[in-house]
Amino acid sequence: MTNPLHKYVLVTAAYNEEAYIERTIQSIVAQTVLPERWVIVSDGSTDRTDEIVKNYGSQYPFIQLVRITEEHPRNFAAQVFAINYGCKHLQGLDFKFIGNVDSDVSFQPGYFAQLLQRFDQNPTLGLAGGYIYEKHNENFEVRAMNSERSVAHAVQLFRRECFEAIGGYLALPYGGPDWYAQVLARMRGWDVQAFSDLPVNHYRPTGGADRPFPGLFRQGRMDYSLGSYPPFEVLKIVRRFRDKPLVIGALVRLSGFVWGYCLREKRPVSREFIRYLRTEEKSRVRDFFRRPIHAVMQSDSAKTRA
Repeated sequence: MTNPLHKYVLVTAAYNEEAYIERTIQSIVAQTVLPERWVIVSDGSTDRTDEIVKNYGSQYPFIQLVRITEEHPRNFAAQVFAINYGCKHLQGLDFKFIGNVDSDVSFQPGYFAQLLQRFDQNPTLGLAGGYIYEKHNENFEVRAMNSERSVAHAVQLFRRECFEAIGGYLALPYGGPDWYAQVLARMRGWDVQAFSDLPVNHYRPTGGADRPFPGLFRQGRMDYSLGSYPPFEVLKIVRRFRDKPLVIGALVRLSGFVWGYCLREKRPVSREFIRYLRTEEKSRVRDFFRRPIHAVMQSDSAKTRA
């Protein structure tokens, strides 16, 4: 019997996901703690996505397929619209947690049971998830940009009070609803944490739907649109020098960020949000430059004790 305090619901936005979604469904139905409801929103899919979901829905009543048929632009706001549309079908249900699950992930049967235990251990934990692993040379390897303080959009699970406090996902012109959600959660006083011991296999690499350079340029515009602190942005871009297409890719992303300033583009987030985000990022910039000094001091101290 499900612990009443562990009742959770899930929403998935899917568009032509026949190549991936069955693997995701198999992961969910194998969970030791099943969701109360899983709403899969087929956003006008024209492949076998609906057929696959209906097949499993006939076997597992907690799976509900809803379909969006209205014509609309295929942009980053479309996914958020689909998720929010799915959330409307959860009204009236009794649940304590609500999560977004992408249609191209898989995880071990105990994933949600362990994740819910982490919420039990920390009453102020508002948003959590596992670490993303992506396929390289036929093997899944931990994604380099994973961080304990950032939960990937593919597997964001919210405490219900936290999700309601931030107003759910915000549709943004260049993407980044997951980033916005977790910054706003911290801003509202909630903890946010990704757990490295809870692996999530992600079958479509991040940004896989984008062509490389347009995708990087869009990411730069996304960073500008959310109000990222320029020195922090530069440090983040420098870290991309180790990722293909190396220097050129980093410069393309930086140019997208600068382009927002050139256009004097109005940002879709509040000034309060930007101030909070920049306070966090300024702190991380200071930590970045202090860390080597601390490391040297610790090393010297260790040598003295030796």
